[in-house]
Amino acid sequence: MLAVLKNRTYRHLFLAQVIALLGTGLATVALGLQAYQLADGNAGAVLGTALAIKMIAYVVVAPIATAFTEQLPRRAMLVSLDVIRAAVALCLPFVTGVWQAYVLIFVLQAASAAFTPTFQATIPDVLRDEDDYTNALSLSRLAYDLEKVCSPLLAAVLLAVMSYHDLYLGTVVGFLASASLVVSVFLPDPKPSEPRSIFERTTRGIRLFLTVPRLRGLLALNLAVAAGGSMVLVNTVVLVQGTYGLGERFTAIALAAFGLGSMIAALSLPRLLKTVQDRPVMLAGTALLVVALLTGLLVTSYWGMVALWAVIGVGYSLVLTPSGRILRRSAAPEDRPALFAAQFALSHGCWLITYPLAGWMGATISLSATYGFLAALTAVGAVAAARFWPSVEQNDSHVHMDLEASHPHVAGATSVATGGYRHSHASVKDRLHQH
Repeated sequence: MLAVLKNRTYRHLFLAQVIALLGTGLATVALGLQAYQLADGNAGAVLGTALAIKMIAYVVVAPIATAFTEQLPRRAMLVSLDVIRAAVALCLPFVTGVWQAYVLIFVLQAASAAFTPTFQATIPDVLRDEDDYTNALSLSRLAYDLEKVCSPLLAAVLLAVMSYHDLYLGTVVGFLASASLVVSVFLPDPKPSEPRSIFERTTRGIRLFLTVPRLRGLLALNLAVAAGGSMVLVNTVVLVQGTYGLGERFTAIALAAFGLGSMIAALSLPRLLKTVQDRPVMLAGTALLVVALLTGLLVTSYWGMVALWAVIGVGYSLVLTPSGRILRRSAAPEDRPALFAAQFALSHGCWLITYPLAGWMGATISLSATYGFLAALTAVGAVAAARFWPSVEQNDSHVHMDLEASHPHVAGATSVATGGYRHSHASVKDRLHQH
C-alpha cells in the first residue's frame, strides 16, 4: 500500500491532507473549550449549533462552490482555500461573542466544503492506475481514522504546557503547511467542459447521481453508513458514562476501537478489491452494520460494546473506502469535480438526517429503540443499493454517429454500415453519452 507514496505529487498531497486533518482536530478541541467559556454553561447548545452550521455548509456550499470554480487552476484554488482556513483559525482566539464564532465557523466550513471535493477529484488524475488509486483511498481512510485518535492525544499534551487558545496556532500552522505542500507540486487542471449555465453546473453532480445506476446505489449506501455510524458517534458518551457509569477515558477507548476496526478494514481492502468487485464488498459492509446494530440490543457490558464498536468500524470502512472508485468510473474527468462535490454534499446530507435521529431517540425513547431503528434504516439503505445497482453491470453497446474516426473515444471501435462507430463500455454519463 505504501508504494503509492513513491509518487511525489501524491506524497505531497497526502501529507497535506494529514497535516490539515491534525490542525482541524486541534481546532475541534479548542472550539469545545472555548464554547464552554463563551456559553456560560450552555456549551452543548453552542457546539450542537456549530455542528449544524458545519453540516449545512457542507451540504449547500460544496456543489455551488464547485460550479463557480471548476474551471480554475486546482493548485491556486486549493492553496487559496487553505490560506482562508488559516486566516479564520487565526481569528477564532479573539472571538468574544457566540455569534462571532458562528460566522467564523461557517466561513471555515464553507472553505472546507470547497476544498475537500476539489482535493478528492484531483487524486484520480494524479494516480491513473486503478490499484494505485485504491491504495490511495485506503491511506486516506487511515488518515481520517488516525486523526480521530491522534488529535485528542496531541491536544492533551499541548494543553499541559499552553492555553487552549494556543491550539488554534497549531491549526494555522497545519493549514499553511498544507498550502506549502500543495504549492510544491504540479497538479493537473480540470479538463474544460462544454459551456453550461450556473444552474446546470451546480446540479450536474446531483443529476449524475440520479441517472447512473451504481451512483444511485452509492447514494443509498451513504444513508446506510450514516445510520450505522451515527450510533457510535452520537451515543458512545451516553452509553459509557450514563449506562455503564464509566469515565471519559473509557469513552476514548470505545471510540478508538471504532477507529481501529475501520483501519483494519482499510488495510485489508487493497488486496481484497483485486479479487472481489466493489459492490459485494460494500453490500457486505452494510450487512455487517445491520448485524452489529441488532447485536447491540443484546450487549450488556462495556467491553462487549467496545468489541461491537470495532465491528461497526470494519463495516463502516468497507462501505466508505471504495466509494472513490465508484465515482471515478462513473463520469468523464471533466465531470469529476462536480461528482465528488455531489458525493460530499449528499453524504453529509445523510449524516444531517441520522445525527439528530440518533441523539433524539436515545434521549427521549431508549437506546434499545435507537439500535433497532438505526439497524432498520441501515437495512433499507442496503436493500435500496442492491436494487438500484445491478449485480452484473453489462457493458453498454452503442453507436457514435457524430464522432470522427480519429476521435480517441472510438479508437478500436467497429464502423457500421449506416455510419458511425460501435463499441461498448461500462455505463457512464458525460457529454459524449447523454442517455
